Amino acid sequence: MKQEQKNPGFKRVALPVLAVGALGVLVHVTHALTLDLMVEYKEVAFCSAKVPAKMSGYRIAFISDTHDAPEKRLSEVVKKLNDKSVDLLILGGDFSTNVDAPRPPLAALSQIKTTDGIFGVEGNHDNHETLFAAMEEFAIQPLDNDGLQLRDGFYLAGVADLFNRSANIAAAIEGAAPGDFVLLISHSPDVAMKQDTAGVDLIVSGHTHGGQMNLFGAWSPIFTFTKPFNNAITKYGQRFRSGWALSPAGIPLYVSNGLGEFAPRIFARPQVTLLTLVQGDGAGAPILAEIGAPAPSPWTTSVIKKRTGGSLAGRG
Repeated sequence: MKQEQKNPGFKRVALPVLAVGALGVLVHVTHALTLDLMVEYKEVAFCSAKVPAKMSGYRIAFISDTHDAPEKRLSEVVKKLNDKSVDLLILGGDFSTNVDAPRPPLAALSQIKTTDGIFGVEGNHDNHETLFAAMEEFAIQPLDNDGLQLRDGFYLAGVADLFNRSANIAAAIEGAAPGDFVLLISHSPDVAMKQDTAGVDLIVSGHTHGGQMNLFGAWSPIFTFTKPFNNAITKYGQRFRSGWALSPAGIPLYVSNGLGEFAPRIFARPQVTLLTLVQGDGAGAPILAEIGAPAPSPWTTSVIKKRTGGSLAGRG
């Protein structure tokens, strides 16, 4: 009789729990089969006093981790970016899961029209010799622990992949002039934790695929429960899953979800980042803001502090 009395209570608890669990699974599967197949064009602004006044409003498209993205997706991205008129296209590596086959995505991306050209770095899935030869074939300039003065006051740099070879930030930015705004491309965001970033103003990275599979877009179990596998992706847990983060020196870093995939995406939409440089008012550190939010403002600074668990230290 006692057992029979317990069963109704157990059912009253178990059935709602199972229903909520089933609903959660349905939400994630639906997201994976719909939105996670659609490219997100993420509009982001970066405000800094070091951005040259003549470059305020300068538009940069950042694409990373194409991983043999479907031809249709690449074609749509090319059309979309050509309609948007970007000044610069930068590529963050991992063009193909096959290290010897980077040509198809490069051929497609080379059709994107820009004012100042197309530049890119290698990723951990790339053979740098094969990749760089293919990039040059399509008039895309590789950056390999080096950089160049792209415009007066604007220095663009890129590093070798941290896992493939030896990334070297110091070598990449040594050609920058004092006062230049320095933008660094690194496939892996982890390089920002391992090397001095004090001479850089903004870092853009990919590699982490937005967490690949996330619970409601907020947390990726891959970065917590799959050690040591996750150490080959990032050694810093959720820190570089997606969006804004900070290096130990307080340098802002933006991590893109990437465009392709080699496994299903769940709450990690494929992404093209559209970065707009804005000349700030020179008050303290650079301020980060999504386009549409008031920028620059104390509100955007506090949001970044909360998201990164760090602080935006003032810089000269």
